[in-house]
Amino acid sequence: RSDFGRGHEIWLRGEITKVYDKGHMYIDVADAGTKDARRPTIGAHVWQSAWNRLKVKVAEQNIQLETGAVVELYGHVDVYAPQGRIGFNVLDIRLIDVEGEHAKRRQDLIARLTQEKVLRANETTFLTPVPLHIGLVASKSTEGFADFTGQFLKSGFSFRITHVQATVQGPQAPHEIARAIEQLDGNCDVIAVVRGGGSKTDLACFDDEVIARAIVTCATPVFTGIGHSNDESVADLVAHTRAITPTELGEKLVSLVREWRQRNVVRVATLLLNYGAAVLEEAEITLGTNRRAVTFAVRDRLRAEDKNLLQTRQRLLAGARRRLDRKSTRLNSSHIPLSRM
Repeated sequence: RSDFGRGHEIWLRGEITKVYDKGHMYIDVADAGTKDARRPTIGAHVWQSAWNRLKVKVAEQNIQLETGAVVELYGHVDVYAPQGRIGFNVLDIRLIDVEGEHAKRRQDLIARLTQEKVLRANETTFLTPVPLHIGLVASKSTEGFADFTGQFLKSGFSFRITHVQATVQGPQAPHEIARAIEQLDGNCDVIAVVRGGGSKTDLACFDDEVIARAIVTCATPVFTGIGHSNDESVADLVAHTRAITPTELGEKLVSLVREWRQRNVVRVATLLLNYGAAVLEEAEITLGTNRRAVTFAVRDRLRAEDKNLLQTRQRLLAGARRRLDRKSTRLNSSHIPLSRM
């Protein structure tokens, strides 16, 4: 207090690691320019009276108070004696780097992965034609989880989902997500990493190298559905397939199964059905032709037999008449008159 307390205001430079507005603005800042998880961090706060004034300045200067932004905070140290906690009371704010240290680390990570030729490594992993067993890395209490799983419930297919719970924002998220990916690797057809929309601060963990390394070394295809349409994380870049939302990711996976079924079941069944119908139609035509041929042949034969029978009848009648005529003539010529008797 004697060196840095009220009346001894200083500018404190650091990288934002957490920020949240509860009337008062709370900002956790850490040493910038290092990835050490143990780097020094201090909790700063802007009391509501000062925040109401600074909020206007922050908006006018388009300052984004988000994870990864490097800022300078003007104020003084205060101490909460009951807990022995040192804090920093902020009176003014200025942004040092618009993109922030987070953005710089993100670009450095992408450059390293590209140089190592592993940026698209997961894209080359084998994707089964019918991915029905989905490994899900998500937080069950989020809308993203519900939006994603809802697509399978109404799909009509027998999907199986193995869910591994993981925090999807905050400092613990990268390690939990990476562990979940490692746990599911080799035990399912596809691993889906899902997180609904949020601020850049909320989604910052998906730019972490821990997650990127877990994906590029994963032998199972990793699909991501993170944030909204304008969000693109490093996790998206290294994944096998990316969707812009959890809902779209669920639709993509359902479509893979539906399209396979269409090609290999419905189409084949339709071809067989059409072929069978064509064979039956051809057989019916042949049967009709043969039926007509037999009918005409029988009719012609009957007509011929009728004609032959008529001719035979006529010959028999004519023969009979001639014979009767001869017999009658002979009988008449042999007749003895009664007067001679």
